[in-house]
Amino acid sequence: MERETARAEGAALARRHLLVALACAVFVAAMVGAAFAAVPLYNLFCRVTGFGGTPLVATAAPAQAIERRVLVRFDANVAPGLAWTFAPERREIEVRIGETVLVHYVAKNLSDRETIASATYNVSPPQVGGYFNKLQCFCFTEMRVGPGEEVELPVVFFVDPAIDADRELKSLTSITLSYTFFPARKAPAPPTPLAATPAAKAPM
Repeated sequence: MERETARAEGAALARRHLLVALACAVFVAAMVGAAFAAVPLYNLFCRVTGFGGTPLVATAAPAQAIERRVLVRFDANVAPGLAWTFAPERREIEVRIGETVLVHYVAKNLSDRETIASATYNVSPPQVGGYFNKLQCFCFTEMRVGPGEEVELPVVFFVDPAIDADRELKSLTSITLSYTFFPARKAPAPPTPLAATPAAKAPM
């Protein structure tokens, strides 16, 4: 009788342990899924609000620029694992606030195969994110660059004249626009050519 009771208790305990393990596995899976979902949602939030120094995406330029000027510096970075060079054509430029400006970055694939990468960006100081608007940009877009290929990447931007009314940024004299390229995924390897089939001998 005692043995049967002990077996029953042991089986019940094993079931409880199994349920706890399953619950933990489900929780971990849910957290991982939430983490992956949070990244694009966070990026979208930053792009809409300018939070964290993320420039806004605009559809139209201001009607006119104002006399106040600001120095815009351009920064370029490549994450580990990506065999690229990446740099702005110009390191800095002085612009009028509200003026639409076109600049270029240049990227080159140093590897012997096609590479796919995408860029993130931000501006500093972070408070400027809500005023720095881009009309054209290569960020968050997968770039496919062939072996040894060099590509020119345009950026069209303006600084919103509303920044002039922000008391915290009255003394602002410079802004840094920074991009970082990350490897997106591996490009498919080129197909291996089939070996030539020996020609059949003619019948004797």
